[in-house]
Amino acid sequence: MILSGLVDLVSSEPVVAQAIDHCRRRRMPALDITLPEPVRPLFAAALAEGTPRPLLLVTSTFREAEAASAALGSLLPEQSVVYFPAWETLPHERLSPRSDTVGRRLAVLRRLVGNDPLGPPRVVVAPVRALLQPQVVGLGALLPVRIAVGADYDITDVARDLVGAAYTRVDLVERRGEFCVRGGIVDVFPPTLEHPVRIDFFGDTVEEIRTFSVADQRSFDVTLPEIIASPCRELLVTDQVKARAAALAAQYANTPGNLGELFERIAAGHAVDGMEALAPVLVDGMELLIDVMPPDTTVLLSDPERIRTRAHELVTTSEEFLNASWAAAAEGGREPIDLAASAYRSLSEVRAQALGRGQSWWSLSPFSVGPGEVQVPAAGDRDGSGATLPTLVVDAQEAPVWRGDTGAAVAAVADSLRAGHHTVLIADSPGLAKRMGEVLAEADVPVAQADPTVPPPSGVVSVLQADLRHGFSLPAITLDVFTAGDLSGQRDTDKTARKLPARRKNQIDPLELSAGDPVVHEQHGVGRYVEMVRRTVAGATREYLVIEYAASKRGQPADRLYVPMDQLHLVTRYVGGENPTLDRMGGADWAKRTSRARKAVRQIAAELIKLYAARQASRGYAFTPDTVWQRELEDGFAYVETPDQLSAITEVKADMEPVSYTHLTLPTKRIV
Repeated sequence: MILSGLVDLVSSEPVVAQAIDHCRRRRMPALDITLPEPVRPLFAAALAEGTPRPLLLVTSTFREAEAASAALGSLLPEQSVVYFPAWETLPHERLSPRSDTVGRRLAVLRRLVGNDPLGPPRVVVAPVRALLQPQVVGLGALLPVRIAVGADYDITDVARDLVGAAYTRVDLVERRGEFCVRGGIVDVFPPTLEHPVRIDFFGDTVEEIRTFSVADQRSFDVTLPEIIASPCRELLVTDQVKARAAALAAQYANTPGNLGELFERIAAGHAVDGMEALAPVLVDGMELLIDVMPPDTTVLLSDPERIRTRAHELVTTSEEFLNASWAAAAEGGREPIDLAASAYRSLSEVRAQALGRGQSWWSLSPFSVGPGEVQVPAAGDRDGSGATLPTLVVDAQEAPVWRGDTGAAVAAVADSLRAGHHTVLIADSPGLAKRMGEVLAEADVPVAQADPTVPPPSGVVSVLQADLRHGFSLPAITLDVFTAGDLSGQRDTDKTARKLPARRKNQIDPLELSAGDPVVHEQHGVGRYVEMVRRTVAGATREYLVIEYAASKRGQPADRLYVPMDQLHLVTRYVGGENPTLDRMGGADWAKRTSRARKAVRQIAAELIKLYAARQASRGYAFTPDTVWQRELEDGFAYVETPDQLSAITEVKADMEPVSYTHLTLPTKRIV
């Protein structure tokens, strides 16, 4: 839900309108704006809607950046707000950043330089760590591997392109940045997708693209028209990189710290973990995020004091790490190689560079010195420049937190309404929004589900859905905003985090099997794992799981079954005794075992039928349909239910409500 109406109303606030005018006319290269934290998402959205200039919103931590990105996503059109994450590692650390982090960064950079059909974003949200860290020049030019249904590709070329994009070829795809080839099937896990995809070729033509589960390797019903496999590293092993690595390998062959060996592996074409730390000597140059942003960008620092403190900590930590690690590896305590080009820049350096490119450097501060536009002294400078800054102060107050005191919250909302203010209630879910409206209606407070595209009217409480944490008040435009967090006093749980499905119990992982481990095939029974082999059959090369069974005849060698990798769902781990008896392929052993199991299941089913028949014959208590309190409790659940869980919940509720109320005599709860 895009709250364009609320953004338009906030844009009419006099000081906010003045800031929009300054931004549009580019009259204030440096400006300090004082306003409470809950108002900042709406202020940034108003700037983005009121000016053609792109925005770069900087926060002190990645959690704040993610929260700001989610809030702005509720206020602005889809795809206009992007989150630019920072590395989880230090620039000089011998560890590579996660592939999903790299994929998200490259997707944003491609949009900024115009290499994406979506076009440039209106707002980029980034933690200060991403603002200070230099990156390889030209990352936005790294194009992903695109594969579309109906197009023709050579599988060998596809595999080569994926390797060139820093994907790792494996036997079984389980992690982002991996791919495998099995005959006419290519499995690949792009870093920006939640699930891996299976590309089915018919000859050289892509016949179908489906997502599949990491847990059991089974395909989902969801098909895709194409996939975009973004590179998994920001430093790719190109011919130029290999040539420079070869020269450096000879230069540092005898240097302590295995530098020579590291360069030799890169020169041989291997993507080495942690090689990103050597980027300054392997590429032509480094650049900052502000160098990729358009020259007319407005940089917004959310809470500059915290950002400045965090920036100082990052620079200090990076310098200490660099000096300690490389001094210990070098003879005589001197650095064996100059990597200063990739070190964190200071905040003042980044600011000077941004202003030099024509970009504006604005700060959003929580400290107030009074309404109106004033000049703060140099001693009160908040951006580290040491200069006097013009300041705009937005007259706004944060909403109180009632911590579950519904009576006080309803009274505050009613007071706002009686004062003739524009009163807005915001929740992050439809159920909670509906419940908040019902609570107000029970207190005779006029409430309505508002149209998010028009400014909220006065005289009625407008209920909207958005991801805003806390409310605020803007007296100049008589606007009062209340949120679900204000009522409960608790921070909303993030339900948008990507999580991969957990492994199914007893699921086979060929990479974890040892020779001799017992396994169970769905059709042939208990066998013993031997090895994994690669065989070429009918011109197609595939990987197989070899399972050994008991000999069909006495004195004969054991029988072996070759299970293709795409049929692993038929094989599970053995969970019985320590030394199981192997079944014979085609024999009656496995049939007898399954027959005994079916007989036992039928006995249990017969007992359950008798039990449920007795329950149906007895009178039970018919529970009422879900109340508003029940729905409120369910909406407050901190986790996202799976489809199976939702189905079970629905069936249980239906089983608890079928008895007519007029025939009840005993308040006995039915057991389900």
